[in-house]
Amino acid sequence: MKKTEPLLLYNTLIRKKQVFEPLDPTRVTLYACGPTVYNYAHIGNARPAVIFDLLYRLLSSRYPEVIYARNITDVDDKINAAAADQNVAIDVISQRFADAYHSDMAALGVGLPTIEPRATEHIPQMINMIERLIDGGHAYEAEGHVLFSVESFKDYGSLSGRDLSDMLAGARVEVADFKHHPGDFVLWKPSVEPQPGWDSPWGWGRPGWHLECSVMSEQHLGETIDIHGGGQDLVFPHHENEIAQSVCAHGGKTFARYWMHNGFVTFNKRKMSKSLGNTVVVHELLKHTQGEVLRYQLLSAHYRQPLDWSDEALARVKRTLDRVYGVLRDAATKFGPLHATESPSEQFMSALLDDLNTPEALAELNSEARRLANADSAETAQKSAGLLLAAGALIGLFQQDPQTWLAGDTEGLDDALIDQLILERNTARSDRNFARADEIRDQLQEMGITLEDVADGTRWRRTQE
Repeated sequence: MKKTEPLLLYNTLIRKKQVFEPLDPTRVTLYACGPTVYNYAHIGNARPAVIFDLLYRLLSSRYPEVIYARNITDVDDKINAAAADQNVAIDVISQRFADAYHSDMAALGVGLPTIEPRATEHIPQMINMIERLIDGGHAYEAEGHVLFSVESFKDYGSLSGRDLSDMLAGARVEVADFKHHPGDFVLWKPSVEPQPGWDSPWGWGRPGWHLECSVMSEQHLGETIDIHGGGQDLVFPHHENEIAQSVCAHGGKTFARYWMHNGFVTFNKRKMSKSLGNTVVVHELLKHTQGEVLRYQLLSAHYRQPLDWSDEALARVKRTLDRVYGVLRDAATKFGPLHATESPSEQFMSALLDDLNTPEALAELNSEARRLANADSAETAQKSAGLLLAAGALIGLFQQDPQTWLAGDTEGLDDALIDQLILERNTARSDRNFARADEIRDQLQEMGITLEDVADGTRWRRTQE
């Protein structure tokens, strides 16, 4: 599409919207913090996955190449604890839940990023960055740990807007006597059995969480990237620490030029947390709710605002989707096959180009559906349907066959998603990960899909057929 209108993005670093201008218009770089794979993703984890999937789609419609990296954190104390609890290696836990994450996000229409680096594949590069920080006077060794000295970076706190004295209050900062400053954070820490570890100049150990993203971003996108995204909860300390170590390791170069953060998800107006027992797990939701319903709900509020999750809201979304699919079905029956136009309407695009204003974009989508419902000729119907389908393709909605969608939840399942789950199951079986293979079979069974293993592969059928 023609870039006649600028893309405006809210930059957390300067606390206002600004025109997005990539460093290199032929190669736009985007990094979003991905999952720590020790359990199933909850709906709060799904929100950034959907938001940055949409941003990637939008950027790809305007620039010839967009490199989107979304990492997988596969070494972490939570993974260690889960592995110890189940008496298995950490890669068993991380692979099981990485596969589950991919399946669940695919059901929400979230595509794979261009690059999906894993932390454990970048240990030598992490050691190299730590050595550079030590050589530059920005890090020090203490009792088997290597820590970043926050006082060595004069701009520390610029992203969160707090100074060293007040930014520690209520933050996830580990207290230790060997720190030069309470805010100094770990780049490398010692490991003891059965914790995973690697050889390093500072002994057997493992990397700190903050370091991992800096190294993977550097490795795959370069020292300076266009956009870095994640949840609002990552602003401090994670993203603040990423900036500090990356800028210092790169001789003062800017790390990320635009910072984007999505708001929290609440449940019935209350903060969602494990301690309150009100987390909503995507894997469980998909057993009785179509993924497109979840995606629509995640896009229904502006990404920077809180999003309240409730059964009532999901029911409203389901009715909206049913209505629009019904309009598409009736129009196709009356006027013949409908096809997407080359690009969505200007009104729809203007909404997305204004800092991903999805509520306004969805309102325009629904307006287009009403125009289609009132169409009195094949020409007007094709125009409205074309714009509706083009907008849906960009935002990730209304791409299923209307007859299939309206036939019911089970028949509304996307064949591509079923095939992807079967492929993951076959891979798990080849790797002798039979627990994961059985888990996928059970998931498909609950979704109304029966599998049959035969000599030439795996067949599937809908249970109700």
